[in-house]
Amino acid sequence: MGGSRIRKSTAVIILIIACVCFLVLVYFKVIKLNHPGGIKGADISAYQGDIEWDVLSKKLDFVYIKATEGSSFTDEKFEYNWKNSRTTDLTVGAYHFFSYDSSGEAQAQHFIKTVGITEGMLPPAIDVEFYGDYIKNPKSADEVKNDLKDMISALETYYGTKPVIYCTSKAYRLYGDIFGDCPLWIRNVYFMPIGRDWTFWQYSDTGELSGYSGEEKYIDLDVFEGSSSDFDKLKIKTVQ
Repeated sequence: MGGSRIRKSTAVIILIIACVCFLVLVYFKVIKLNHPGGIKGADISAYQGDIEWDVLSKKLDFVYIKATEGSSFTDEKFEYNWKNSRTTDLTVGAYHFFSYDSSGEAQAQHFIKTVGITEGMLPPAIDVEFYGDYIKNPKSADEVKNDLKDMISALETYYGTKPVIYCTSKAYRLYGDIFGDCPLWIRNVYFMPIGRDWTFWQYSDTGELSGYSGEEKYIDLDVFEGSSSDFDKLKIKTVQ
């Protein structure tokens, strides 16, 4: 009897240790659980450095390129990336990093002036996450609401389609009601998003592909939720 209890206790301890080790390996991304199929893409910025678009495009269907941030900052590689990515078969879109320190209208106009509009491009995307002091002390929804709604409205008016909202889980919890019915681009590098509809899913921030040589060795990987016809419907069809 005593030996049986010891064996059972030992088995439980081993199982607990194995589970803890597994979770640690998942947390540090040694083990990756996300391996979605479908229409694949990436989002890039100057951190990926000089990109060989003919090489990078071979493993992707679409790409979102960082264009702007706040009301005045433009990604130093945007013009090059925007021009050269569109010589490939990739479907291309541009994204804006939302600032809590600038008016939504000013941010929208900066993006519009920088990116313009091109037939076949993906809808503009607004990256809503946290930076600096806002990581620990985020603004309330009431403080963010007017500027974010102003930016969404201005982009929708110019591009003729609702912008995509990229958000972390924390940003969604705080500001999800402000996003309205904008398509969602959810970041979850551990598990598939559940409990909400999404259009894009950033499923990895530790992707490694050929074709770039910047200070950042990894590249963010994304997947579209839907069919090829759904993806085509998302593209901007008319140019002003």
